[in-house]
Amino acid sequence: MTSPAPAAVLWDMDGTLVDTEPFWMAAETPLVERFGGTWSHAQALGMVGLALEDSARLLQNAGVPWGVDEIIAHLTDEVLRQLAVQGVPFRPGAREMLADLKRAGVKTALVTMSMRRMALSVVDLIDFPAFDIVVAGDDVARPKPHPDPYLQAAEALGVDILDTVAIEDSPNGLRSALASGAVTLGVPLMVSLDEIGAHALWPSLDGRGAADLAALHAAHAPIVATATEPQETR
Repeated sequence: MTSPAPAAVLWDMDGTLVDTEPFWMAAETPLVERFGGTWSHAQALGMVGLALEDSARLLQNAGVPWGVDEIIAHLTDEVLRQLAVQGVPFRPGAREMLADLKRAGVKTALVTMSMRRMALSVVDLIDFPAFDIVVAGDDVARPKPHPDPYLQAAEALGVDILDTVAIEDSPNGLRSALASGAVTLGVPLMVSLDEIGAHALWPSLDGRGAADLAALHAAHAPIVATATEPQETR
Protein backbone atom coordinates (compact mmCIF):
# COMPACT_ATOMS: atom_id res chain seq x y z
CA MET A 1 0.00 0.00 0.00
CA THR A 2 1.40 3.39 -1.02
CA SER A 3 2.04 5.84 1.83
CA PRO A 4 0.32 9.25 1.57
CA ALA A 5 2.69 12.06 0.67
CA PRO A 6 3.65 14.69 3.25
CA ALA A 7 1.99 18.07 2.82
CA ALA A 8 5.34 19.66 1.97
CA VAL A 9 9.04 18.97 1.64
CA LEU A 10 11.40 21.65 2.97
CA TRP A 11 14.87 21.82 1.44
CA ASP A 12 18.11 23.30 2.68
CA MET A 13 20.16 24.74 -0.18
CA ASP A 14 23.95 24.82 0.28
CA GLY A 15 25.24 21.27 0.52
CA THR A 16 21.76 19.71 0.26
CA LEU A 17 20.24 20.90 -3.00
CA VAL A 18 23.48 22.18 -4.51
CA ASP A 19 27.11 21.43 -3.68
CA THR A 20 28.18 25.04 -3.18
CA GLU A 21 30.20 24.49 -0.01
CA PRO A 22 33.48 24.44 -2.00
CA PHE A 23 32.48 27.81 -3.49
CA TRP A 24 32.06 29.30 -0.01
CA MET A 25 35.41 27.88 1.09
CA ALA A 26 37.07 29.26 -2.05
CA ALA A 27 35.70 32.70 -1.15
CA GLU A 28 36.73 32.58 2.53
CA THR A 29 40.39 31.62 2.20
CA PRO A 30 41.63 34.48 -0.04
CA LEU A 31 39.62 36.97 2.01
CA VAL A 32 41.40 35.99 5.22
CA GLU A 33 44.78 35.79 3.47
CA ARG A 34 44.27 39.28 1.99
CA PHE A 35 44.67 40.66 5.51
CA GLY A 36 47.59 38.46 6.52
CA GLY A 37 45.64 35.70 8.23
CA THR A 38 45.46 31.96 7.66
CA TRP A 39 42.38 29.85 7.09
CA SER A 40 42.50 26.07 7.45
CA HIS A 41 40.25 23.42 5.95
CA ALA A 42 39.15 22.54 9.48
CA GLN A 43 38.06 26.13 10.08
CA ALA A 44 36.18 26.13 6.79
CA LEU A 45 34.38 22.91 7.74
CA GLY A 46 33.40 24.55 11.02
CA MET A 47 31.43 27.13 9.03
CA VAL A 48 29.19 24.55 7.34
CA GLY A 49 25.59 25.18 8.35
CA LEU A 50 26.28 28.38 10.28
CA ALA A 51 24.26 31.54 9.84
CA LEU A 52 26.14 34.00 7.64
CA GLU A 53 26.32 36.50 10.50
CA ASP A 54 28.08 33.93 12.67
CA SER A 55 30.39 33.00 9.80
CA ALA A 56 31.27 36.66 9.28
CA ARG A 57 32.18 37.03 12.95
CA LEU A 58 34.51 34.04 12.72
CA LEU A 59 36.20 35.66 9.73
CA GLN A 60 36.53 38.87 11.73
CA ASN A 61 38.24 36.84 14.46
CA ALA A 62 40.60 35.51 11.79
CA GLY A 63 41.66 39.07 10.95
CA VAL A 64 39.20 40.38 8.36
CA PRO A 65 38.65 44.04 9.40
CA TRP A 66 35.28 44.50 7.71
CA GLY A 67 31.83 44.74 9.17
CA VAL A 68 29.51 41.73 9.21
CA ASP A 69 27.31 43.03 6.38
CA GLU A 70 30.33 43.81 4.20
CA ILE A 71 31.75 40.31 4.69
CA ILE A 72 28.40 38.68 3.88
CA ALA A 73 27.99 40.78 0.74
CA HIS A 74 31.52 39.93 -0.42
CA LEU A 75 31.12 36.18 0.15
CA THR A 76 27.73 36.15 -1.56
CA ASP A 77 29.09 38.01 -4.57
CA GLU A 78 32.01 35.59 -4.85
CA VAL A 79 29.80 32.50 -4.68
CA LEU A 80 27.40 33.97 -7.24
CA ARG A 81 30.36 34.72 -9.52
CA GLN A 82 31.50 31.10 -9.30
CA LEU A 83 27.97 29.85 -9.97
CA ALA A 84 27.78 32.04 -13.08
CA VAL A 85 31.04 30.58 -14.37
CA GLN A 86 30.62 26.93 -13.38
CA GLY A 87 26.85 26.50 -13.32
CA VAL A 88 24.70 25.05 -10.55
CA PRO A 89 26.27 21.87 -9.10
CA PHE A 90 23.18 19.94 -8.05
CA ARG A 91 23.75 17.15 -5.57
CA PRO A 92 23.09 13.69 -7.01
CA GLY A 93 19.37 13.01 -7.29
CA ALA A 94 18.28 16.41 -5.93
CA ARG A 95 16.92 17.90 -9.14
CA GLU A 96 15.21 14.61 -10.04
CA MET A 97 13.58 14.35 -6.61
CA LEU A 98 12.33 17.94 -6.85
CA ALA A 99 10.79 17.21 -10.23
CA ASP A 100 9.13 14.06 -8.87
CA LEU A 101 7.67 16.01 -5.94
CA LYS A 102 6.20 18.57 -8.32
CA ARG A 103 4.66 15.81 -10.43
CA ALA A 104 3.14 14.37 -7.24
CA GLY A 105 1.66 17.75 -6.31
CA VAL A 106 3.71 18.07 -3.09
CA LYS A 107 4.44 21.62 -1.93
CA THR A 108 8.12 22.57 -1.65
CA ALA A 109 10.07 25.30 0.13
CA LEU A 110 13.72 26.30 0.00
CA VAL A 111 14.90 27.08 3.54
CA THR A 112 18.42 28.49 3.46
CA MET A 113 20.60 30.75 5.54
CA SER A 114 22.13 32.23 2.40
CA MET A 115 20.90 35.65 1.39
CA ARG A 116 17.64 35.84 -0.59
CA ARG A 117 19.36 37.24 -3.68
CA MET A 118 21.62 34.21 -3.83
CA ALA A 119 18.79 31.76 -3.16
CA LEU A 120 16.69 33.30 -5.94
CA SER A 121 19.67 33.17 -8.31
CA VAL A 122 19.95 29.43 -7.74
CA VAL A 123 16.19 28.90 -8.06
CA ASP A 124 16.15 30.89 -11.32
CA LEU A 125 18.70 28.49 -12.81
CA ILE A 126 16.42 25.47 -12.29
CA ASP A 127 14.56 24.76 -15.53
CA PHE A 128 11.14 24.24 -13.92
CA PRO A 129 9.22 25.96 -11.07
CA ALA A 130 10.85 23.91 -8.31
CA PHE A 131 9.81 25.83 -5.17
CA ASP A 132 6.56 27.33 -3.97
CA ILE A 133 8.32 29.67 -1.51
CA VAL A 134 11.81 30.66 -0.40
CA VAL A 135 12.81 31.45 3.18
CA ALA A 136 16.32 32.92 3.26
CA GLY A 137 18.75 34.10 5.89
CA ASP A 138 17.66 37.72 5.63
CA ASP A 139 14.00 36.71 6.06
CA VAL A 140 14.27 35.38 9.63
CA ALA A 141 15.09 36.95 12.98
CA ARG A 142 16.66 33.80 14.40
CA PRO A 143 18.68 31.57 12.04
CA LYS A 144 19.33 27.85 12.15
CA PRO A 145 19.81 26.00 14.54
CA HIS A 146 16.69 27.79 15.86
CA PRO A 147 13.46 26.27 14.49
CA ASP A 148 12.19 29.60 13.16
CA PRO A 149 13.18 29.18 9.47
CA TYR A 150 11.33 25.87 9.13
CA LEU A 151 8.33 27.05 11.11
CA GLN A 152 8.15 30.17 8.94
CA ALA A 153 8.28 28.04 5.78
CA ALA A 154 5.46 25.77 6.97
CA GLU A 155 3.32 28.77 7.89
CA ALA A 156 3.93 30.40 4.50
CA LEU A 157 2.92 27.17 2.75
CA GLY A 158 -0.18 26.82 4.93
CA VAL A 159 0.78 23.38 6.25
CA ASP A 160 1.35 21.84 9.68
CA ILE A 161 5.08 21.44 10.34
CA LEU A 162 4.37 17.91 11.61
CA ASP A 163 3.16 17.05 8.11
CA THR A 164 6.46 17.97 6.44
CA VAL A 165 9.82 16.41 5.67
CA ALA A 166 12.95 18.57 5.94
CA ILE A 167 16.16 17.64 4.10
CA GLU A 168 19.48 18.85 5.48
CA ASP A 169 23.24 18.25 5.18
CA SER A 170 24.60 20.00 8.30
CA PRO A 171 24.33 19.48 12.07
CA ASN A 172 22.93 22.99 12.61
CA GLY A 173 20.40 22.48 9.86
CA LEU A 174 19.28 19.16 11.33
CA ARG A 175 18.94 20.72 14.77
CA SER A 176 16.77 23.46 13.31
CA ALA A 177 14.51 21.01 11.48
CA LEU A 178 14.23 18.65 14.45
CA ALA A 179 13.39 21.51 16.81
CA SER A 180 10.63 22.63 14.45
CA GLY A 181 8.91 19.24 14.57
CA ALA A 182 9.49 18.25 10.94
CA VAL A 183 10.39 14.68 10.01
CA THR A 184 14.05 15.18 9.29
CA LEU A 185 16.27 13.54 6.67
CA GLY A 186 20.03 13.98 6.74
CA VAL A 187 22.08 13.63 3.55
CA PRO A 188 25.68 14.25 4.68
CA LEU A 189 28.26 15.91 2.46
CA MET A 190 31.14 17.72 4.17
CA VAL A 191 30.58 16.80 7.81
CA SER A 192 29.21 13.83 9.74
CA LEU A 193 25.57 13.84 10.79
CA ASP A 194 25.87 10.91 13.17
CA GLU A 195 24.48 11.41 16.67
CA ILE A 196 22.42 14.49 15.72
CA GLY A 197 19.16 12.54 15.85
CA ALA A 198 17.86 12.71 12.28
CA HIS A 199 14.94 10.39 11.65
CA ALA A 200 16.89 8.95 8.73
CA LEU A 201 20.31 9.34 7.13
CA TRP A 202 20.62 8.59 3.43
CA PRO A 203 24.03 8.62 1.72
CA SER A 204 22.47 10.24 -1.37
CA LEU A 205 19.19 11.29 -2.95
CA ASP A 206 20.18 9.48 -6.14
CA GLY A 207 17.48 7.01 -7.17
CA ARG A 208 15.05 8.33 -4.56
CA GLY A 209 11.74 10.03 -5.18
CA ALA A 210 8.48 11.30 -3.76
CA ALA A 211 7.42 7.77 -2.76
CA ASP A 212 10.54 7.34 -0.62
CA LEU A 213 9.85 10.59 1.22
CA ALA A 214 6.22 9.59 1.71
CA ALA A 215 7.32 6.29 3.27
CA LEU A 216 9.82 8.12 5.50
CA HIS A 217 7.15 10.54 6.68
CA ALA A 218 4.63 7.76 7.29
CA ALA A 219 7.16 5.85 9.38
CA HIS A 220 8.19 8.78 11.57
CA ALA A 221 5.41 11.38 11.72
CA PRO A 222 3.70 9.69 14.73
CA ILE A 223 7.06 9.65 16.51
CA VAL A 224 7.53 13.36 15.89
CA ALA A 225 3.99 14.09 17.07
CA THR A 226 4.16 12.09 20.33
CA ALA A 227 7.91 12.01 21.06
CA THR A 228 7.37 8.72 22.87
CA GLU A 229 9.26 6.31 20.64
CA PRO A 230 13.03 5.99 20.10
CA GLN A 231 14.37 7.48 16.88
CA GLU A 232 15.97 5.42 14.17
CA THR A 233 18.62 6.18 11.59
CA ARG A 234 19.57 4.23 8.54
